[in-house]
Amino acid sequence: MGKRIIQQRRGRGSLTYRVRSKASLDSKPGYLSNLEGEYKVVKLIASPGHSTPIAKMMGNNNNTFYVFAVNLLYVGQIITVGGSNPGDISCLGDLKNGTKIFNIEHKQKDGGKFVRSGGSSATIMNKNGGTVTVLMPSKKEKKFNVLCRATVGIASGDGKLEKPVMKAGTKHYIMKSKSKLWPRTSAVKMNAIDHPFGSGRGKRIKSKIAKRNASPGKKVGLIRPSRTGRKKR
Repeated sequence: MGKRIIQQRRGRGSLTYRVRSKASLDSKPGYLSNLEGEYKVVKLIASPGHSTPIAKMMGNNNNTFYVFAVNLLYVGQIITVGGSNPGDISCLGDLKNGTKIFNIEHKQKDGGKFVRSGGSSATIMNKNGGTVTVLMPSKKEKKFNVLCRATVGIASGDGKLEKPVMKAGTKHYIMKSKSKLWPRTSAVKMNAIDHPFGSGRGKRIKSKIAKRNASPGKKVGLIRPSRTGRKKR
């Protein structure tokens, strides 16, 4: 009798492939919809579910929220909404070209969706009307609305890959806290029962294109590619 392959097991949503609740906070890190004035950093949190430390912010009326910490942030620091200093939260349209930013909103007041990993940052390139062009860490340009918010500076947590993981058990617990499957095995090295690419034959496989109406267990390889065939020069 066959068994479900990894894609099917992950899609089922069992506890094995779900991030544990203790790896995250009670509330997700992100901006409040009505941010204004100044906020004070009251606590820095090392969340096992994130590569960037998280800062707990408190306003004058004791309202609190969590955001990803900027590099060199410290407890007691004052963060200004609308400022341009590292750690300040501002709309993209109010920042100068060349400013380093992270935790960028995709749509207005969604709390931040892009550039949130430790040590990452994007750069504001130019403004044209109601849009701002941002150079992402992938070196690709992306356009945002001028009212989308971001944090000024570089995300904290840089250098997490510089220290080598010496023991397999340490790596196991790092990946387990984020519910990542580890160690990963190449598909062509699996048995035929475990993956569509499996079996000992055909190790030099060509890229396969999954049909658009294929079942989740068969959607492997190139899924809904934008183009196929050799690229003409």
